[in-house]
Amino acid sequence: MKRHGDLLIVKVGELPVGVLPWATRVLAEGEATGHKHELDRGDVYELDGVLYFRVADGEISTLTHQEHHALTFDPGVYKVIQQREYAPEGWGYVAD
Repeated sequence: MKRHGDLLIVKVGELPVGVLPWATRVLAEGEATGHKHELDRGDVYELDGVLYFRVADGEISTLTHQEHHALTFDPGVYKVIQQREYAPEGWGYVAD
């Protein structure tokens, strides 16, 4: 399990059935700054609003963001969980 700003990334056993390919390697974009959490390699997928990514055997993927340190990921499948916060108006996603 690794945290990258407002993202929590957890290694899982395999991709869920029904995932669809995601068009980019951007896992989240900052709403306030325009910065983004982006992988340099690997395949990204989406299912019901949740992102997953797979790093192929023999590769290492690096997740970067302009305001956070870089994180590396070994081969495997990962689930991306965006942190949420409570405000009087209700639950919402943390803005980066």
